[in-house]
Amino acid sequence: MAVSRSSSLSPHTRLVTGGRPDAEADAPLNHPVTFASTYHAGGERGYGRYGNPTWEAFEDVLGELEGGQALAFASGLAASSAVLSLLPEGAVVVAPETAYLGVLDQLRERLSTERIQLRQVDISDTAALEAATDGATMVWLETPANPKLDVADIAAAASAARRAGAVSVVDNTFATPLLQRPLELGADVVIHSATKLIAGHSDVLLGATVSNDDDLVSRLERHRKLHGAIPGPMDVFLALRGMRTLGVRLDRAQASAAELVGRLGTHPAVDVVRYPGFGTMCSIEVTGGAAGADRVVQAVELWVNTTSLGGVESTLERRRRWPSESELVDPSLIRLSVGIEDVEDLWADLARALDAAVMG
Repeated sequence: MAVSRSSSLSPHTRLVTGGRPDAEADAPLNHPVTFASTYHAGGERGYGRYGNPTWEAFEDVLGELEGGQALAFASGLAASSAVLSLLPEGAVVVAPETAYLGVLDQLRERLSTERIQLRQVDISDTAALEAATDGATMVWLETPANPKLDVADIAAAASAARRAGAVSVVDNTFATPLLQRPLELGADVVIHSATKLIAGHSDVLLGATVSNDDDLVSRLERHRKLHGAIPGPMDVFLALRGMRTLGVRLDRAQASAAELVGRLGTHPAVDVVRYPGFGTMCSIEVTGGAAGADRVVQAVELWVNTTSLGGVESTLERRRRWPSESELVDPSLIRLSVGIEDVEDLWADLARALDAAVMG
């Protein structure tokens, strides 16, 4: 049983105190990793695909932060696949014009086999988003959205979805529950790629869903059991350990991101800066088109040119290098994930790479 805590504790404190075993003499401070596929009969778990104490500790913390019941999945895409399994044949799905490619590819796959109808909208246009919910089955938001960092009015979208009888889903990967809590704003399901900021160290693949609707939780859990989309206990243990420091990592990286955004706006190689005003992610469009952006990402030495994000190390990539990336994304757009290095070192490296792009 988890340690009892006051509901008045701040989220930063809950990150540290949640998901702990009872405080008993000589008991460990952390739940040990449970490597088990088989359990003695007579209890609630029954089998390794149905539950694991290590999952439950992680789910306790994330669920409490988001205000619902969390379920851990093998990856972010496993979690999104579970959510999309809620859709009946012929469902109408409202989704962002630009978002994480994996989810959009899952939606396109269903569209190609005529299992769903897909309406993609600019989620920053609240009126257009609300209008698109008419007759919808599910409204899928990613806010801030990858990679243009568009921001949606979650409360307005969730309200419109509710009026239409649709399930509202919010991918909260970029913001985390420390910066926004979609369930409190009326959303039905929250989804995370816990690989990113939640785990925070670029060494885990993990996803999660959170909902305060018992029926939805039951259906998502059933999908996890039947389809085997279960996480390894070591991955979940590492994610929980990483989540303990989410507050300090996020504070540091967010402060650096805001500082870098201010400087990027004055650099002659930068045409556009995209930043939602919070979080650790920003995007820039640079002079010289795709070639100019390629010169930037190839010239950095401290920043890491890679596709992932949300780790302690700062990363960047030109998003249109992926063939399936939306044409609405400028070919020169570089997505930056700010880590916890010294901001002056980050700026020196990035400015030097941008200078090289201008001279090139």
